[in-house]
Amino acid sequence: MLELVYRFCQRRRSATIILILAIEAVTLLFRFGLGLKSTEHTASTVGRLTMGIRIHHGYVGLILLALLLFSRFRQSRNADVMFVVGMSLFLSDVIHHSLLYLITGAADFDLVYPGSFK
Repeated sequence: MLELVYRFCQRRRSATIILILAIEAVTLLFRFGLGLKSTEHTASTVGRLTMGIRIHHGYVGLILLALLLFSRFRQSRNADVMFVVGMSLFLSDVIHHSLLYLITGAADFDLVYPGSFK
């Protein structure tokens, strides 16, 4: 199974695009299909774990991409997977908040959960 993932990720561009579309489909399903908003529905759980700081999936992607600046990670067998997942998470977050702005008029890019630091 892992070998299949490595072969798939050798084509980084197509793998990244496919993963972006999959992540965005899931986020749009939760937002518009199920009517969930992360600031409202995860504040009592995830918000407590992060002490009120919103962790966007784009942040996780940036961390993965930043790790690739170190030769230890860049020369790793997992470098392609880290790149595809990191870039997909980051770009899907950018696309998601852009779409939210176009559709709802608000990007909903909160750095903290509303009401966390009162």
